[in-house]
Amino acid sequence: MSYTLYTPRVSRLHRSELAVPGSNMGFIDRAADSAADVVFLDLEDAVAPPEKDQARKNVIAALNDIDWAAKGKTVSVRINGLDTEYCYRDVVDVLEQAGDRVHTLLVPKVGVAADLYLVEALASQIEKARGFSTQVGIEALIETALGMANVESIASRGGRLEALHFGVADYAASNRARTVSIGGLNPDYPGDQWHGALTRMIVACRAFGLRAIDGPFGDYSDPDGYRAGARRAAALGAEGKWAIHPSQIELANEVFSPPAEEVDKARRIIAALREAEAEGKGAASVDGKMIDAASERMAETIIATDDAIRAAGRG
Repeated sequence: MSYTLYTPRVSRLHRSELAVPGSNMGFIDRAADSAADVVFLDLEDAVAPPEKDQARKNVIAALNDIDWAAKGKTVSVRINGLDTEYCYRDVVDVLEQAGDRVHTLLVPKVGVAADLYLVEALASQIEKARGFSTQVGIEALIETALGMANVESIASRGGRLEALHFGVADYAASNRARTVSIGGLNPDYPGDQWHGALTRMIVACRAFGLRAIDGPFGDYSDPDGYRAGARRAAALGAEGKWAIHPSQIELANEVFSPPAEEVDKARRIIAALREAEAEGKGAASVDGKMIDAASERMAETIIATDDAIRAAGRG
């Protein structure tokens, strides 16, 4: 193991993340009572320009009026892009008026690590001025060619950064990629055309202690397609996926929750290795297969996820 290690910065149960337009208070109320682990209140793409100001007011009201923590939710706000005239007001108004109620700010279209400096600097000043005892986290959307080209630099930035999300729709547009639907597979490509990009982002996350979250699947009438995409992301190491429709929440929770038999095997692996250790051995056998220290690390990951699900009352 390298002497240089980056431990996980902030651990949160993050199997499903429901996207909710800030312009629709009815959707926000229902999101709070949903089974999603995380809800992000959107001020960016899901809100038309004439509705930006009202959406911001709606989000602030929802943050203050709904007890998200009591509902077991991590609540995030996706601000507008740094290149827009809405961004600074999103950060200032949301944090000044509800900064102790929001867990993270989701920053779209991050292209370079320095993009996060503005948001973090404003957050620090507002928290100090308001005397907040809490500190808002930052999450970054990797959804442009520039962002993916710099993903390792972004992931290693440190500070408040907790997670990276793969924004497949804007990523496809940025690369001029031909796609059938958001997050779907193009039959002209022999395999999964998002595999390389998602793998690169996940590796960057794991190297620097961040959560890795897969983005949207646009066709909410295709649960099988969603489930297949989620399984591919989980196989690569993502720990959760967006839901752009409430029907996708259950699918994400299903895919990113370790099955009972996996949890049972993981616990048996730990027990077998403890027994072998007591006998002075470095390896053991479970179900006819050799296990060692690497098996233990994989088992601990499964057990930690299961423990988090149970702690949240969703087991």
